[in-house]
Amino acid sequence: MKVEDTNALRFILQDEIYLLDEDKARYTLSANPTPEIETPPASFNYLGSNKKNFVLMVNYPLQEFIQEDHLKALESILSAKRLNLDDVAIVNIAAQKSAGYADILNFFHPETLILLGKGATPDALPPLKFNVIEEINGLKLLHTYAFDEMMDNNLNKKAFWEQVKSL
Repeated sequence: MKVEDTNALRFILQDEIYLLDEDKARYTLSANPTPEIETPPASFNYLGSNKKNFVLMVNYPLQEFIQEDHLKALESILSAKRLNLDDVAIVNIAAQKSAGYADILNFFHPETLILLGKGATPDALPPLKFNVIEEINGLKLLHTYAFDEMMDNNLNKKAFWEQVKSL
């Protein structure tokens, strides 16, 4: 008998069918396993070359990297520490919405990570004390003031510099 519609088989064959163990291998379908979806590694658009694994996280929604006058102030701070833009990576978190703490660690391999302002905090970052250097698994972390909070406030500048000079 030839059945063209396989759904009709359940009306013709109403008994249950069981396969013996030695027959199961013969009748199993060789279904293609569903491929695992691999998430591509995070990539970042950043300013600098990160030669010294020194990462600065900023939050400038209207800029590609950092505001020009803030960059000049940052460059003078870096030069006081005998660093330049080639030594660091400046990452604008506003342009990296999907980037989390683990992505930053895996991509940059930072030895020092400075978060400039509350908005510069990546997802899944462990809680940090404000303007206090903390060390987590060999990584020096500093969550401090944003440049907007420091440019016209000498007390904030001084508190920031006291921490940065000891990095």
